[in-house]
Amino acid sequence: MLGKNKIKYIQSLAQKKARMQTGCFVAEGNRLVNDTIGLFDCELLVATQDWLATHQKIKANEIVVADKNDIEKASLLRSPQDVIAVYRIPSHSLDFDGVKESLSLVLDTIQDPGNLGTIVRLADWYGIEYIFCSPECADIYNPKTVQATMGAISRVKVLYLPLKDLFEKVKGIPVYGTFLDGNDIYSQKLSSYGMIVMGNEGNGISNELEMYMTHKLFIPNYPYGRITSESLNVGVATAIVCAEFRRRQM
Repeated sequence: MLGKNKIKYIQSLAQKKARMQTGCFVAEGNRLVNDTIGLFDCELLVATQDWLATHQKIKANEIVVADKNDIEKASLLRSPQDVIAVYRIPSHSLDFDGVKESLSLVLDTIQDPGNLGTIVRLADWYGIEYIFCSPECADIYNPKTVQATMGAISRVKVLYLPLKDLFEKVKGIPVYGTFLDGNDIYSQKLSSYGMIVMGNEGNGISNELEMYMTHKLFIPNYPYGRITSESLNVGVATAIVCAEFRRRQM
């Protein structure tokens, strides 16, 4: 049975303060937990008897059998499923030499948890190992972000740091930024390594970071010059940019 204290504990992890204090985050739902259960240290697993019967080799510090009514009480989802996992937040190491030889994403104040989760999922799809976030970005361990990654959170390393410091440490590699006054991405030479910077949903890349961009890119609309939306959603724009970078390598 799932007691009141554990229900309160799980629900508290919706708040960043509680996640920082406990070093834990929540992943919910059959598919998400199936994709991540062996890739994080699991502090607490709450699941129905039926779910556990089909996952007998699961390892967790504590396993609680609960009925769907109790899971609904603890769940942070609108439509709870059969399992809730509480994972330890991992500590990612950073290999700057490796970063300089690969393609990475840099996010400047992406504030929507859904957008961040989508970008992590895109990075996973396009084989991008590192995402660097400014401290003002949404929290990768926000439950909404975790759900939006669809399991990619277990394969992509997301690190938070002042972006000025990052750019100072990787001087000499290409840094591509997306701008409304940039050059058409489809006519520019694109490297197989470097950093792709995506800016805030409303303001784009900040002025203080613009000086670090070695290449300014623009995604043209069609037909060129037609009156259209002011800009693309940052998740959509990230998908287009990453796809074009990878297409050039095929």
